[in-house]
Amino acid sequence: MDWFSSVSHITQALIATCFTWGVTAMGALLVFFFDKTKKSVMDAMLGFSGGVMISSSFWSLLQPSVELSSRLFDVPFVPVIAGFFSGGLLLFFGDKIYEKRSAALSVSSSSKRVAMLIFSITLHNIPEGLAVGVAFGSIKYALDGSTLTAACLLALGIGIQNFPEGTAVSVPLMRDGCSRKKAFFFGQLSGIVEPIAGVAGALLASFFQSMLPFLLSFAAGAMIYVVVQEIIPESQTNENKSLMAMFTLVGFSVMMLLDVAL
Repeated sequence: MDWFSSVSHITQALIATCFTWGVTAMGALLVFFFDKTKKSVMDAMLGFSGGVMISSSFWSLLQPSVELSSRLFDVPFVPVIAGFFSGGLLLFFGDKIYEKRSAALSVSSSSKRVAMLIFSITLHNIPEGLAVGVAFGSIKYALDGSTLTAACLLALGIGIQNFPEGTAVSVPLMRDGCSRKKAFFFGQLSGIVEPIAGVAGALLASFFQSMLPFLLSFAAGAMIYVVVQEIIPESQTNENKSLMAMFTLVGFSVMMLLDVAL
């Protein structure tokens, strides 16, 4: 940790997002060990991850965004709200483009289904990498909640929810006729955008302080959209919906406890 704290925030963001990418690869590795991953376990992990991401969105992103915006602007809520909705809208329109492309493709085409599956997971990994990068880039301004520990916890939380994502790509690909090696390759590939987005977010946050409130809330809005649109609904396809909801509460509480305690 001493060495990690001594390197630049951009390097920290790169290392942290390489970690989240690595966890995606670990999830994809399950394709070598299981023909079928138990759905209840996957849903519980998704529910827990959704709670972690919601908690991270507030404690590590929105709270420091509001704090800095109040220092820089006469009307502090404007960049925060604008960023929050912009992050959600970006993924909203991305989903619409994805749906139109899906409708234009033949469902019977294995290669096309594979491409769209990878695209859908990769799309929402971009704001996750951006969120980690912005969190590390904001440390230099010593904002409330913007600490190295908070940024690391955010990366950990995103890494946790990346594990089932890697599995969610690789296992269906294997069922669709791909070899295990090919399914693993595409499963881990869905997370490669996170280091790229992480470095971009850290660069923007480090050199453009006036943009930081917008960027922090933008990342939060994108993460909340992902949670509400994909992660929690997927966990609620389980027969035991109430238990999956409790896992979401547990995830939120664990992340909140870590943020407050550390």
